[in-house]
Amino acid sequence: MYNLSDSHIFDFSRVTGPIHDWLTGFLPGWAATTVECVAIGVGLLLLYALLALFYIYFERKVCAAFQCRLGPNRVGPFGLLQSFADMFKILIKELISLNHIDKFLFALAPYLVIIASMLCFAVLPWGDGLQIIDFNIGIFFLIACSSIGVLGILLAGWSSNNKFTLIGALRSGAQMVSYELSIGLSVVTMVCLAGSMSVTDIVLAQGDGWFIFKGHIAAIIAFVIYMIAGTAETNRGPFDLPEAESELTAGYHTEYSGIHFGFFYLAEYLNLFIVSGVATLLFFGGWMPLHIPGLDGFNAVMDYIPTPIWFIGKAIALSFVIIWFKWTFPRLRIDQLLTLEWKYLLPISLFNLALMVCFITLGWHF
Repeated sequence: MYNLSDSHIFDFSRVTGPIHDWLTGFLPGWAATTVECVAIGVGLLLLYALLALFYIYFERKVCAAFQCRLGPNRVGPFGLLQSFADMFKILIKELISLNHIDKFLFALAPYLVIIASMLCFAVLPWGDGLQIIDFNIGIFFLIACSSIGVLGILLAGWSSNNKFTLIGALRSGAQMVSYELSIGLSVVTMVCLAGSMSVTDIVLAQGDGWFIFKGHIAAIIAFVIYMIAGTAETNRGPFDLPEAESELTAGYHTEYSGIHFGFFYLAEYLNLFIVSGVATLLFFGGWMPLHIPGLDGFNAVMDYIPTPIWFIGKAIALSFVIIWFKWTFPRLRIDQLLTLEWKYLLPISLFNLALMVCFITLGWHF
């Protein structure tokens, strides 16, 4: 296990610890915990909104570059305020009331999608000591929470009482449930290499080298499968069949308007960040700087770069790859999508898991 005491990495518990001690100094324990939870919740919502706005602008610019266009360039310098303008516009849009729908489930669905991504946010390690919750089954908790989102999508499609939304929801359910298997097996493969389901332990195990380099060929195969399955899990192109505009108008959220549609829109981009963040955690060391054995001077310089910058930078770089997928490959048919998972990715994932276990048993990993 990597020894943080020998590095120059900043420990954020030096900041959070005194704040907790200060609150408990004049408040009862339950009141201090309540204040901390409210502060963390507000901070998480702000971060959630800012990341979504950044990703909307980021994808528009990347898409424009691929298509030899300029992208947003009118509102604010370099179009930086275009996402904020769109956000305010969607906030003031009317919530259209529909007849012949299940009003309770229709209103509940977007909140389930948002809650799923918010719970996943709680486990991501942003830096040393900068994590909302850390316990010994963090990866299991992450996989369980990520599975809630599909319930919101299914409810949205069914409660809208529309054939297009129902088809989109059924496609999404089949797609997300199928590709969760490959994601889970890729995650389990890396958990075997780390020897722990604790998020902190997984990061610290990569202090002398990221798993993508230490895990031999099995880690590279797991990474490729994870990126493909993660793209499908977030309903992004070329796996965007649940909301195929040419076939289903807007898929499962066709009947949504205003802020309710905004919730689905935000969740799509935040799920992109979560998929990239988990890949960063499992394969690229999380917040851990790049360390090369034997180059102590280089490693010391890398330690001075703040750990949140490492984590966010890696996640954005992987998000760029997923966005690249969308604007490069054509949309798959539903039979091609399911064939890719059940005939190719799932058997390869099972074989790769056994291969990783063999590498660990024989000591062939780096």
